[in-house]
Amino acid sequence: MVPLVAAQSFGLGLPIREYLLAGLTAAVVTFLLTGLVRVLALKLGAVAWPRGRDVHVTPTPRWGGLAMLGGVLGGIGLAAQLPALRLAFDYSTDVQGVLLAALLIVAVGALDDRFELDALTKFAGQITAAGVLILFGVQWSVFWIPWGGGGSGISGSLLVLGPEQGVLLTVLITVALVNAMNFVDGLDGLAAGLGLISAAATGVFAIGLVQQNGNDATAYPPALLASVLAGACLGFLPHNFNPARIFMGDSGSMLIGLMLAAVTTSASGKLAISTTTDGTDILALLAPVIVLAAVVFVPLLDLLMAVVRRTRAGMSPFAPDKMHLHHRLLEIGHSHRRAVLLIYLWAAVLAFGAVALALIDDPFFVLWAVAVGLGVAVLASLVPRARNRTRTPPPSPLPPSPLPPGPLSGPGPESRR
Repeated sequence: MVPLVAAQSFGLGLPIREYLLAGLTAAVVTFLLTGLVRVLALKLGAVAWPRGRDVHVTPTPRWGGLAMLGGVLGGIGLAAQLPALRLAFDYSTDVQGVLLAALLIVAVGALDDRFELDALTKFAGQITAAGVLILFGVQWSVFWIPWGGGGSGISGSLLVLGPEQGVLLTVLITVALVNAMNFVDGLDGLAAGLGLISAAATGVFAIGLVQQNGNDATAYPPALLASVLAGACLGFLPHNFNPARIFMGDSGSMLIGLMLAAVTTSASGKLAISTTTDGTDILALLAPVIVLAAVVFVPLLDLLMAVVRRTRAGMSPFAPDKMHLHHRLLEIGHSHRRAVLLIYLWAAVLAFGAVALALIDDPFFVLWAVAVGLGVAVLASLVPRARNRTRTPPPSPLPPSPLPPGPLSGPGPESRR
């Protein structure tokens, strides 16, 4: 195999240090660019003004996605100069396709952050970006299904996808992840943290794929893309964590969703057929989907119930309100930062648990560890409610002494109507 021979000709093992260096470069570039992008957003009016359903109360600049894109480009640019990772560009067009799709999706998101594009235009941009991935060969070709294996225990079989089926699945996963990431971007640092966790978990699995493929250079792109995305999210977090000085906007959330979809799709083509019959590799590939599905499940259920309730009451079913998961955590009694950290905990348990099932030979140990992690997350989520039930109500404040009539007295009953 030519790429394998080329990789071995450098006398290299797994290029883990190179991946870390590319990710660190993306983090540093993103961190440095974010301040400049913030000034640019303020000058050009790309500002998020508080709305009734928002958590922030002060106008905050957007366009953080532009800085994140700069970090991704910086990390990939460095990787192209490293002898080991250069092979990812020589024997695959995945990275080039993802970069072109990322440029397109960030452009659409930046325009939406400034001019509030309609939903149809944004959807068309998402479909076009997914089409760019497909044109460069980034699409699903096989998928595990949990039946037809004929073995004992949990077994399944591989479904070989035709061109039309592969295109449809790629578009569905890409659009779903893009919109799910946009959907959860509601608290300072939430989307960036979820992107960091999902990219790191998927990157660990992608490095495992490189090892399974005997350090074949054609398996390099997924790990490289995951490392630079994780780095970009990490570099943006100091500016975006509560209290946020800048939002990533749709340009950032859609970039994260697109690259997560591209990493999982690219890695799906690097799976060895002998390792996919138990479904754990596919589960690991879909770790970002699992994380985002878990995070948006509660608000989607609330939204469905609200639509039914409003329709029965004769109201519009699409009226916006505060029903996202992070809003629920705030209502329970968590602080802003604690709510975000709790969602980080849920995401990390689910993402790394899914990856561990594919990389560790003892699935029962992994499942027990995941169960313990989920139990800790549940208890931590319910702590404020337990405190609120046992907390005695504070004493009512004394009524203020009335002011004598005059210019310092407040407005009378007539003026307050």
